[in-house]
Amino acid sequence: MSVIIRPIVSEKMTAQTEKLNRYGFICVKSADKLQIRKEIEELYGVNVVSVNTIRYAGKKKSRYTKAGFVQGRTNAYKKAIVSLKEGQVIDFYSNI
Repeated sequence: MSVIIRPIVSEKMTAQTEKLNRYGFICVKSADKLQIRKEIEELYGVNVVSVNTIRYAGKKKSRYTKAGFVQGRTNAYKKAIVSLKEGQVIDFYSNI
């Protein structure tokens, strides 16, 4: 089973990638740092220096519509910030 769901491609992560050589990934909530490190190294063929993880809780959202007041929740997820060895890069757009 894969622990990496998808990479994070946003302005903030792109800035970190250019300056600090760090990449962001959305992961399975039960994944630990060693599993994330192993999978990144296997998928992209790079050497991982460190892995930082952040758990985000789902937030309550509500809005008014024609049908009335609608309430819901966003999904909870885990984000991993991966630092690579100097000089190595991950190209997310190579297989498009």
